[in-house]
Amino acid sequence: MTMPANQDRRVLYAEFTALPGHADAVETLINDLARQVREEPANILFIAHRETEHPERFFVYEEYKDAAAFEAHINASYGATFNEALAPLILEDRSQLTWLNRL
Repeated sequence: MTMPANQDRRVLYAEFTALPGHADAVETLINDLARQVREEPANILFIAHRETEHPERFFVYEEYKDAAAFEAHINASYGATFNEALAPLILEDRSQLTWLNRL
């Protein structure tokens, strides 16, 4: 049996909660980051969501070609800039990451 071609992909979602009065600023930061990440050659998906019933809650689904692609992503300077700008605007200490395996 051979492994599916997508088995090496790195898939995760990040979630975080904007502090009161900061949800729109968080959305702007995410949209700016999304434009940059989507230009990465090995980024497959970067999709951000804002919860309907709790608009201060954000979820970002990310998928990268492989471990090297994800490593390049986390080493990009704009990621550090985003995280630094995001930190004072959210309830959590940082984005809460959940790693996923494709079925």
